[in-house]
Amino acid sequence: MVVLAASIMSKNGKVLVSRQFVDMSRIRIEGLLAAFPKLIGIGKQHTYVETENVRYVYQPIEALYLLLVTNKQSNILDDLETLRLLSKLVPEYSMSLDEEGICQTAFELIFAFDEVISLGHKENVTVAQVKQYCEMESHEEKLHKLLLQNKIDETKRRMKEEASKIDQMKIEKNRGNKGGFMSSMGSGRIESSFSDMSISSGGGGGFGSGSGFGLTTDIDSFASKPKGRQPSSATAPPKGLGMKLGKNQRANQFLESLKAEGEMIVEDAQPSKLSSHIATALQPTDPVTLTAEEKLNVTLKRDGGLSNFDVQGQLSLQILNPEDGLIQVQIETGGNPGVIFKTHPNMNKELFANENILGLRDPTRPFPTGQTGDAGVGLLKWRMQSADESMVPLTINCWPSVSGNETFVSIEYEASSLFDLRNVMISVPLPALREPPSVRQIDGEWSGAMEFVVPPADSSSFFPISVRFSATSTYSELKVVNILPLKGGAPPKFSQRTQLVTENYQVV
Repeated sequence: MVVLAASIMSKNGKVLVSRQFVDMSRIRIEGLLAAFPKLIGIGKQHTYVETENVRYVYQPIEALYLLLVTNKQSNILDDLETLRLLSKLVPEYSMSLDEEGICQTAFELIFAFDEVISLGHKENVTVAQVKQYCEMESHEEKLHKLLLQNKIDETKRRMKEEASKIDQMKIEKNRGNKGGFMSSMGSGRIESSFSDMSISSGGGGGFGSGSGFGLTTDIDSFASKPKGRQPSSATAPPKGLGMKLGKNQRANQFLESLKAEGEMIVEDAQPSKLSSHIATALQPTDPVTLTAEEKLNVTLKRDGGLSNFDVQGQLSLQILNPEDGLIQVQIETGGNPGVIFKTHPNMNKELFANENILGLRDPTRPFPTGQTGDAGVGLLKWRMQSADESMVPLTINCWPSVSGNETFVSIEYEASSLFDLRNVMISVPLPALREPPSVRQIDGEWSGAMEFVVPPADSSSFFPISVRFSATSTYSELKVVNILPLKGGAPPKFSQRTQLVTENYQVV
């Protein structure tokens, strides 16, 4: 038996991972893989197909193909045994059997394939042995990393010493040269000032790509001053201020106009403090935490109608303690006929189909434990697509109209009663402006309108409109009913998090 290559492909012919075991050119292997999708018949149950020179032995894995390209003299039974072993290894290294999951673990899969096949011939190994070989630690590698880290630490230490010397020299120099602007700011202060700088209105949003609101550094006031030595009372900045960063006068006028309409303006929070609070809030505290998250992709037409509506959801599991790993999860679904569920390959599909219980095919195998990241271990995925516009949680109408030397833009929005939307943000792009837009009207809560005026502009300048929000309910209405311990005793305490977030929600 000679295996020429082992590959993982999508069903539309895209090659995700391919490992060649014999000397062959790239053009040839690309030609062989490109010809494979054309040779598969629709609805056929065969697991191999032959050409004049090679044999393709394949196995479908959800939306992918696991493929072996062999010569025609190889033993088909040995080929099938090799394919069966590789099909067990792929779920071990890739928790999600889709294009994203395979690409993220491509190198791990290649290393595993190398342990199974050597120079085109199958090695006598098991799944457990392959995992053991791939996870072996190298003392030389640890020593190399340790030496490299020591060099990095030594370089950082020397850099700090040099920076301290430079600051000391500046301080001694400025003792005889008081009054200059730079004399009140060392290199460390300049660095911290710029690192804490936050610009609210970026190039594509806010007031438009050319408006330039949201950042004031007062550079012109420093450039207009004479270079000669001045008295300290005339040139020294106010104590404790240094360089001033913040919103300029025009941006403040726009905010004041919104406040005049009765809107509550919330100032930007410090990013470091906000991120630390969010990270602390997301840390699981219960022994078992299940997260049901749905990502919403919606494209609405500016003239009315729905172009795309797609919901993709996943149920993830996080277990803190190893003794709680031998469990099963009982769930309830909302009975929405448009939702299609798909379990992880390691799950017992029959158990889920008959009893709505998520458990591993091997009941003696525990779930992974510990802090595995925010996503956790994926148990179940689902998807829903629809052409019904009533399923959209938030509808938006934008009507730009030109009158004389002004463009009036009216925006109407209305939220559906299906969800309680939170943190709603509607971003309308604007053309390059010299002045902020004039807000004429803004009112409403879950349903309302806003009108503003800008100089004459093309109606396409206000699209696409981007929308972001979140909700604590989902389309699938999936709920975790109970945790079933397999080793007996009381079930561990668990908590469930449910959220709906927007991934790509636009009006085009």
